[in-house]
Amino acid sequence: MSETSARLLRLLSLLQTHRAWSGAELATKLDVTARTVRRDIERLRGLGYPVQALQGTAGYRLGAGASMPPLLLDDEEAVAVAVGLRTTSGGTVTGIEDASLRALAKLEQVLPSRLRHRLSTLQQSMVRVAAEAPRVPSERLLAIADACRRQERLRFDYTDHTGRISVRDTEPDSLVNVSRHWYLVAWDVDRADWRSFRVDRLRPRIPTGPRFTPRPLPGGDAATYLSRRLSSASWPWRTVVTLHRPATEIAERLWPGTGVLEPVDDKSCLLHLGADSPASLAWMITALDTDFTVTGPPELVTALRSLSDRCRAAIDAPDAD
Repeated sequence: MSETSARLLRLLSLLQTHRAWSGAELATKLDVTARTVRRDIERLRGLGYPVQALQGTAGYRLGAGASMPPLLLDDEEAVAVAVGLRTTSGGTVTGIEDASLRALAKLEQVLPSRLRHRLSTLQQSMVRVAAEAPRVPSERLLAIADACRRQERLRFDYTDHTGRISVRDTEPDSLVNVSRHWYLVAWDVDRADWRSFRVDRLRPRIPTGPRFTPRPLPGGDAATYLSRRLSSASWPWRTVVTLHRPATEIAERLWPGTGVLEPVDDKSCLLHLGADSPASLAWMITALDTDFTVTGPPELVTALRSLSDRCRAAIDAPDAD
């Protein structure tokens, strides 16, 4: 009986690799006959595992079922899931904290001692710094993601940064998470242009609208488009500065969403960026710790001169070391 149980677990592990297996391949892997494989497949089905028979290949594949059957995880997968659950329980998505902690408790209860020790060591070494970020209900994310997947128009009430509320009619493309904020990238039907929306500021109107044909995104993908929007296009003050270092070197210094780099040659690049004030632009540029050339706007030039004067005054002060 123990031999049969071990073989079933081995068979289940093979099927969970998300590929199709022929009966002959499984028989070889398990060192049994094809008849034994068929019997073991029926045992798994009896336990609730949706093992599908493939037409024309005499093969098998694990499909989706009506309920969630137990899963087999290897050591690395178990630790990865545990860390993910621990992180999710304190993340920016609301409504799943309790479920994450319950799942984590179940997982930790059955982990072998060697994995519990690894996970404990990892968690003790991890330091989580709390940061203010808007939290989004999981139901809202799921509703938006479903509209993206089904390619159905999504209408929602949206509150912009000034507090003004409007109704937006969109063709949703993607959900993107940037710096602890969730964004919807979508085609705005009324404005006939691509837009990005903070998910914490929108309230979907259900049901969704008619199906649509997806449009090509500027930049090729949602992440590139949103990076450009966040770095320059959506800010009241914008500039393009020449940095006297190659783009590959500068890219390592940029925070996500800070700006968009454009290579020029092996000694310089352009940085497109935006901010809420010329002073903020000046700080962002000088924080890169590299030589640069700025041609405008005039307010940015004034802000850089003012910053230079303050730094010089601090160095020349009588009590400065």
